[in-house]
Amino acid sequence: MLHPGRIPGTRLLHSAGPTRVPDEVMHAMQRPMMDLADPRVAELIADCEAGMRRLLAAGDADVVFYAANGHGMWEAVAVNLMAPGKVLLIAGGGHFSDSWARQSETLAGAVSGAQVQRTPHREGHPIDAAAIEQALRDDREQRIAAVLVVHTDTASGITSDLAAVRRAIDAARHPALFVVDAVATVAAAPLAMREMGIDVVMGASQKGLMLPPGLGYAAVDARAMAWTAAHPGARFYWDWTLRRSEQQYRKFCGTPPLAHLQGLRAALGLIELEGLAQVHARHRRLAGAVHAAVQCWAEAGALRLHCKVAPALSTSVTAIEVDAAQRQRGVDPEAIRSVARERFQVAIAGGLGPLAGRVFRIGHLGDMNDATVLAALAGVEAAMSTLLVPYGRGGLEAAVAHLVQAHAARA
Repeated sequence: MLHPGRIPGTRLLHSAGPTRVPDEVMHAMQRPMMDLADPRVAELIADCEAGMRRLLAAGDADVVFYAANGHGMWEAVAVNLMAPGKVLLIAGGGHFSDSWARQSETLAGAVSGAQVQRTPHREGHPIDAAAIEQALRDDREQRIAAVLVVHTDTASGITSDLAAVRRAIDAARHPALFVVDAVATVAAAPLAMREMGIDVVMGASQKGLMLPPGLGYAAVDARAMAWTAAHPGARFYWDWTLRRSEQQYRKFCGTPPLAHLQGLRAALGLIELEGLAQVHARHRRLAGAVHAAVQCWAEAGALRLHCKVAPALSTSVTAIEVDAAQRQRGVDPEAIRSVARERFQVAIAGGLGPLAGRVFRIGHLGDMNDATVLAALAGVEAAMSTLLVPYGRGGLEAAVAHLVQAHAARA
């Protein structure tokens, strides 16, 4: 018997993560469990390692997996790179870099002389590469072990320039490792680990990889692996040097998450079938449609793009800020979000950290296409109309025009 609260059709998921899981991935995850000695388990793990290496353009870096979310992967980075007397430099970039810093500061308290240093951040702006360079130049004793960067801060909808960070490290002539949180970047925007001079890329499954939450990964180059090996510490489960093993049990410090690995292999196959360049182009096209709509909505003065630097607008998620005066008059981002979800079946995201109650966010990454994004924009417009939010008309038409133009340019 159907649940009496069943809603016909599909509720559109346009949060910043988790994202929609394709049918092919869901079906792959439903395959029967295997005995860990089955050679097909080794084949599955090898396929996932090789597929992630290709996706990240990681060269010969080791790829290690964890049963973890993104916060777990932050901890993996911290405990593998933290050492007595050493410093982790976390680039200020918004809510998620602040969260990573707080988590790492807690862990540093258990390591003699270990510290976490942050660079300053301006709201609405990407990471300041000049501040990173200055911090490294000031580190004359070279205590900074690594520079940690969140590539896309989904709370603000801002993507920072990794090439600029690499140039800053090189300009300072500092040996610090370059570590990137790519949770919201992988399979949504270009990232070439070896070419960009990145030593560690970490991420999780629930965004561009189109899987349920629960699988974390890190690609670790030889320099970072050697640094960890040379600085032993109180770590076990997170120790990525221990996962360099031919024994499947040791690769996962226990039983592998087989269902997630089956799903990952299917998701990587879908990405490769579409072609990575085409995946990136699709994300740019969909993001451009959302940005075009928001710019129209902003003409009434109540809404605006939170990101103040156009080249830093994310291809993964867009943060729309409600003007402070309008919030005082009762325009509530959470009400827009609630009505969009409950009445018009479009699930979008709210504000986080200092942006809580100030923004709502529209995700446009993962398994999405033109029609799903247009439907999401229509649902948001319907919610704003219901709530009498002042917004400029023509947003949906602007999004359509952008998509038509983008397709014409490809033809």
